[in-house]
Amino acid sequence: MTAMTLCLDRPGFLPRLSSHHLARERLVEPLLASTARVKLLCAPAGSGKSALLTECLLRAPADCRLCWLPMAGESLDVGTFQQRLAQALGLGSVDEPDLLDYLTHLQTPTWLFIDDYCRVSNSELDHFLDRLLAVRSPLLNWWLASRRRPQCNWPRLLLDDELYECEARALAFTECEVQHFLSDVEPALATHTARRIIQRSSGWCAGVRIALLGGCQWAADQDKQERSTTLLDYLHHELFSTLAPELIEAWQVLAHLPRFNASLCEHLFGAGEGAQWLHALQEMGCFIEPWEDSAEWLRVFVPLARAVGDERGSAGRAWHRRACQWFCAEEDWQGAFEHALLAEEFEVAVSLLQHFSLEHLFRRENVRLLLNLHERQGEGLTLGSPQLVGLITAALLFAGRFDQAAECIAQLARFAPQPSVMLQRQLLARWQAQQGWLLHLLGRMDAARAHFIDALAELAPDAWPARLLCLSGLTQQALLNAELDAAQAFNREALCLARAQGSLLFEGLLELDHAQLLEQRGAPRRAESLLADIHEMLSRQADRPTPLLGRIALQRGRLALCQGQDAVAAQFFQSGLQDCLHSQDKRALYGFLGQAQLAANQRDYAHAFDRLREAERLMQQRQIPDTVYRGVLLQISSHFWLQQGRPQLAREALTRVLRHYRGPHARQAPPATFMLIARIEYLLVLAQTRMQEAQQPLERLKTLLDHAQQHAMLALETELQLAICEVADLIGETELAASALQTGLKLAGRGQQQQAVCELRLRQPTLLSRYGVDDESAATIESNPLSGRELEVLGLIAQGNSNQQIAEQLFISLHTVKTHARRIHSKLGVERRTQAVAIAKKLGLISL
Repeated sequence: MTAMTLCLDRPGFLPRLSSHHLARERLVEPLLASTARVKLLCAPAGSGKSALLTECLLRAPADCRLCWLPMAGESLDVGTFQQRLAQALGLGSVDEPDLLDYLTHLQTPTWLFIDDYCRVSNSELDHFLDRLLAVRSPLLNWWLASRRRPQCNWPRLLLDDELYECEARALAFTECEVQHFLSDVEPALATHTARRIIQRSSGWCAGVRIALLGGCQWAADQDKQERSTTLLDYLHHELFSTLAPELIEAWQVLAHLPRFNASLCEHLFGAGEGAQWLHALQEMGCFIEPWEDSAEWLRVFVPLARAVGDERGSAGRAWHRRACQWFCAEEDWQGAFEHALLAEEFEVAVSLLQHFSLEHLFRRENVRLLLNLHERQGEGLTLGSPQLVGLITAALLFAGRFDQAAECIAQLARFAPQPSVMLQRQLLARWQAQQGWLLHLLGRMDAARAHFIDALAELAPDAWPARLLCLSGLTQQALLNAELDAAQAFNREALCLARAQGSLLFEGLLELDHAQLLEQRGAPRRAESLLADIHEMLSRQADRPTPLLGRIALQRGRLALCQGQDAVAAQFFQSGLQDCLHSQDKRALYGFLGQAQLAANQRDYAHAFDRLREAERLMQQRQIPDTVYRGVLLQISSHFWLQQGRPQLAREALTRVLRHYRGPHARQAPPATFMLIARIEYLLVLAQTRMQEAQQPLERLKTLLDHAQQHAMLALETELQLAICEVADLIGETELAASALQTGLKLAGRGQQQQAVCELRLRQPTLLSRYGVDDESAATIESNPLSGRELEVLGLIAQGNSNQQIAEQLFISLHTVKTHARRIHSKLGVERRTQAVAIAKKLGLISL
């Protein structure tokens, strides 16, 4: 509730706002602008309903009569409520007909506020309120705040456009609003603290305020915090004091469950009572909310579940055992596995893993749970079958624990020989698939390729997940070797198999490879569209595929960065980083790298290098081999050193790391860094040229450029043209510099490679202007009238492919190909395919 005070310019007592109140125009303006005569705020305790109503009241027109009725959640009978309402309106004792008649014939604009309406279901009072709301006086506006939704005819009001409802989620504080409360804190720390508070409180107004009062304990980096006494006292007074003892116990049990529904409650609390208790808790606004937007599953509001989620000893484990039994009966193996772990029934948890496939690895927190189970129980329990070995190995490879993965793969020898020749060959094929991925991630390309090919030749049709992973490995190796056509063929075969098996999870994993292929070909918009579509489909799944969504977010962040969309990239990098950290994914590295590049774009190199140090610290803490991260960290660092004018540091680092990727014992670059080696080489040329130590720098860059052009690597070609411009300018070949700059800018516009232009500007701030290109022009140059997809179609037309062949190669319909061709002809002003190809060559849109 909001405190009351005497208002000098209004009659009677009206509410006042706290001295810490933050005005929120995003909520107030729509409420005041709405012409609906009923405004409803329905949300749990501490959501800021009273403060929002008060803020609206204080902005009421001067000629408007204001009536404030504070109910404090009391369960009143109809007569008492009617009397209080009459008093708020300045009337004496009246009966219902007289009250309704008075409201109908109001002569003065009146705003009637009812704050904290009855918290306990009261059908008689709700029906009386419904009769009041039915009064259609044009001068009367109702403002209602409640923890529960009264039983009124809301659909009628909604259809008549007479209801404006502010959703509970909208009442939560945003990160920017929390930063307002931290105005006395250093900006960088304020941003970090606000983000942590939002993560821990989900923006719940009372939770944010308690966090600030408690010294921002929720802002600490640890996942587990000591329980806030203030928060627990708040729950006691605002929640538990209004509940019956059995409902309190039920709520506390539900707070420990990741998800629940009415049927599970019936199993836990007894038939006939469980569902009723759950319904009562929902009715009273006891912080019960949908679980991940599910229509069936519910959960307790996460910040409160976390606050009361300390160990409950043997009693708590008993509830989890009972929940595990229910999930087993429902054949919901994911839920059963989670509750078996919470109940510390580890043997049961391992037995449930027989129902898991590799797809389960990309669901929820399963990687982390599997790794914790393996570490806690050891090989004797978790490696009891080839299927378990496969699951644990995949989790270890995903997390970057290659030494442990090698030991785990070796355990397959315990299961040989198999009872038949066929089974023995399948066991060997599984070993080859797993060993192939281990070698692939360790950078040993030739050996990995041999294992992948041999495994594909032997794996049975029902081992399709292993086949998909082998094809994905071959796709990534082809990308690293700049064999884009081969990469496309492997990726297409894998996608067809995943779709034939109806596996959306594996399709999403393979689309990451597809997006890398498109990025390398200079089609980031097409890649972003592809990932956006698969993200939307995956997000609708009941079991959130957190690891996969994290990787998709990081790749979308890189694509947004490439196109100069820094604000969008920052959001993707943050969400992807959080998901990868939660899933123990080694690719969390690229979230830190993306944040570092965004900071460097703002010339905030202190923060950029801090992000790189944090990435290295995480890799070392998790004992991930330095082959995964060392090369890319040094490459990005060198990039920043060149921008800072420190070429000697860049030269030393790049020379050292390049030896790792060249020579007889060279390793391949990590799969997520397909242009790493080429970037190291051209950055080294830049550093040596600045130090006047380079030997034949232009020839070296042109060799790299020829390779990029031969393999249609448009993104790399753009970066190399701009590097040639920079080197030519440094050694005084201004004509070549001007030519390379124009070509590079044209390619940047064609392939949406704005980050490459940004990095050139950061290395050489005056170069563009010296060649007559201002910043705005450099950011918007677009000589190509065709979209990325239209360029792909035109390129295949130029190679002599028929429309049907183009449709098959691009995974689109024949009708879509014809539509693209028609648009290409229109944009280029031609009528035939041969004319389109000739014009495209002349404009430099394709090179054959």
